[in-house]
Amino acid sequence: MTKLNLFLHKLTHWEYWPYQVVYLPVYFQYLYYVIRTRSFFFFNASNPTIKNGGFFMESKKEIYDLIPPQYYPKTLLVSPNENLEVILQRISSENIQFPLIAKPDIGLRGTAVKKIHTTKELENYLKKAKFDILIQDLIPYENEIGLFYVKLPNQPGKITGIVSKEFMILTGNGKNTLRELLYQDKRYLLQLEVLEEEYKDKLNTILNEGETINLVPYGNHCRGTKFVDASHEITSEMMESFNTICSQISGFHFGRMDIMYHSYEDLAKGKNFQIVEINGAISEPTHMYDPKHSLLFGWKELTRHFHYMYLISKNNHKNGAKYLTFKEGVQEFKNHHKHYDSILEF
Repeated sequence: MTKLNLFLHKLTHWEYWPYQVVYLPVYFQYLYYVIRTRSFFFFNASNPTIKNGGFFMESKKEIYDLIPPQYYPKTLLVSPNENLEVILQRISSENIQFPLIAKPDIGLRGTAVKKIHTTKELENYLKKAKFDILIQDLIPYENEIGLFYVKLPNQPGKITGIVSKEFMILTGNGKNTLRELLYQDKRYLLQLEVLEEEYKDKLNTILNEGETINLVPYGNHCRGTKFVDASHEITSEMMESFNTICSQISGFHFGRMDIMYHSYEDLAKGKNFQIVEINGAISEPTHMYDPKHSLLFGWKELTRHFHYMYLISKNNHKNGAKYLTFKEGVQEFKNHHKHYDSILEF
């Protein structure tokens, strides 16, 4: 009965539908823009300084290197074959403390992102990883949003949407185990299999009354985070602050900035926040996944932002940014799928 209930929950909530269905109108829009640009891979010109515009196979470390360091956490790029002692020395020299975050340099919707508490956990992570890894300081802010920024040709940049992220935080009652608490929310229950693999017997823990635990401290929808449209928090002050910030990020015209912050008031002033990462041409206007929004609203937001990307790419191309050739694009897709398989094996 639980499986049937979960199936019906996913069926009646379009935020869980396959992207092939959700993106149906975008396919026709894409083909139209292919004809207009005479390129199947025009989107790579949307952010000329980011590999493939940030659509696939982009290095997070290379994107961080474009951002002024005060705006993102201390970050190390390490190879899975690198000696553990050398990595620990590098961590120490950068004054990165445990717990820390480890994640793939070329990511995939939050897969293989882990909060690492000890040297032993880091060693185990490195043994499993078959890809380059980023090790990052833990960001000291609890709140997270996705802020979509667009810089259209000959216009000041603008924030087109904000998504607030509600993490998988369980609150104890002194009676129920973590596993039993998960059964009280279908969104969380959908993650049970993954959580059992990660937490094992810890899911049988009973929290004290009022005690909380964040089981998935990463703001990914596919890992149980609830997305809430917070676009009403956009102000002219915030717009001005992020125009100043984004003007310091060379070649960044289109994408979603995942940000951890203290308060909206501070964020509007451009202070007390850090950028978790920047997603380029592949970015979704994730505020559309708020459960209160209809599929028609989602289609409207998708097509609106895809049109922005087309306008930006076409203008950047006119100013010298190259489109990928068909051969180059196909090869990048092959590289992406090969890397995708290596992460899924994690």
